[in-house]
Amino acid sequence: MATRCGPLTWDSPPPEAEVRWVYQPVEVQYPDGAWELGRICAWWTDGAGARWCLLRTVPGGSRPRWRRYDPDSVRLLPTEGI
Repeated sequence: MATRCGPLTWDSPPPEAEVRWVYQPVEVQYPDGAWELGRICAWWTDGAGARWCLLRTVPGGSRPRWRRYDPDSVRLLPTEGI
């Protein structure tokens, strides 16, 4: 895995070969108790073992942004067979 300096951004993504592209619906919960639906478009693990996700909120939310995955604030939703 590559070592990165600085934050991940849309303009400064991780190396393409290390990104795993997915379609994962999620529920994003904010510290104030508000929540939004969204989706994770990709996963990446940095050199220290931290998981990052490329997250977009919907409907018509902001452009996808890389953020460190926190299972307490980004809850994975089922993709099939409820």
